[in-house]
Amino acid sequence: MPKSKRAKIVSLTKVAKKTREQKNALLKEVQENADKWQYCWLFEVGNMRNAHLKTVRRLWKDTARIFFGRGAVMAKALGTTPEEEYKPGMHKLAQQIKGQVGLFFTDSPPTEVLEWFADFQQPDFARTGNTASRTVILPAGPVMQQHSNPPEPFPHNEEPQLRKLGLRTRMDRGVPTLDVPHTVCEEGKALTPEQAQLLKLVGIKMVTFKVGLRARWDAASGEVVQIEGQEIAAEEAEGEQGDDAEEHMSE
Repeated sequence: MPKSKRAKIVSLTKVAKKTREQKNALLKEVQENADKWQYCWLFEVGNMRNAHLKTVRRLWKDTARIFFGRGAVMAKALGTTPEEEYKPGMHKLAQQIKGQVGLFFTDSPPTEVLEWFADFQQPDFARTGNTASRTVILPAGPVMQQHSNPPEPFPHNEEPQLRKLGLRTRMDRGVPTLDVPHTVCEEGKALTPEQAQLLKLVGIKMVTFKVGLRARWDAASGEVVQIEGQEIAAEEAEGEQGDDAEEHMSE
């Protein structure tokens, strides 16, 4: 009988060594980019979605470098004290690396960066715990999918899922139908798992992925400039943790 893969023993010393090597490699990579680019921006993300962050990477791939995740590694790479800082002034940026934040290295003029990120906002589906931005009521009649344009009724094979999520539907000529209006959520209240899933099925987006720029380090002067007016609300800052910090850091 072949041995089960689950029974394979992994040496913790090998895992620890690999982790250290990865951290050291990422630390070095951050510092190499600090040497290469004129500006280093500290940013945070509202309603984090991996797909949208990858889009940002793709659109800036020739003119910038992004690191996201592993805040402790990023902070150590920049240096958190005047004595440890990698370059003059960087400790002021490193001391602000807390929570789900990233570094954005580029030579692009600050005005261009500010305008681009202010404009880049991507609607997405809310998740459990998000606050409903508006009240949503499904009218009596066929339950419609708003993904399509114009909206189309749900197929008959999805009625069990709709009922599981709280809709009191019946089949009318093969179409899931409501006899009375159904309130999916109420504005200002936290979404339950069922509400979030139903909103996604129906096709209603309630949150927006966006990047808030918090501070900028200038290689020429060593100065760190705080960016006002782009703060991300605490609720918006909660989201996906990423495809693993290693992937975010190394892309």
